Amino acid sequence: MSLYGGIGSNFAFLKETGSVKKERKMTIELIFKIAAVGILVTILGQVLKHSGREEQAFLVSLAGLFIVLSWIIPCISELFTEIYSLFQL
Repeated sequence: MSLYGGIGSNFAFLKETGSVKKERKMTIELIFKIAAVGILVTILGQVLKHSGREEQAFLVSLAGLFIVLSWIIPCISELFTEIYSLFQL
């Protein structure tokens, strides 16, 4: 069995085409986006709580959660698709 046979063959193909760098870059960008939303929501939430607007702070937190979930759900779907094709279920 060669080094690139079996499961590793897909990785070797992606490595040759350059898609690995694109996938890694998208993941890092997604992590930075999530961190930015978290920081922004935290700051806005604290400012709203200290000004006595707890309801608006909760809504800001909820909106941040929905934004991040809208970014993550396609990635989770892609993960399950990859797992499905890996095990050929």
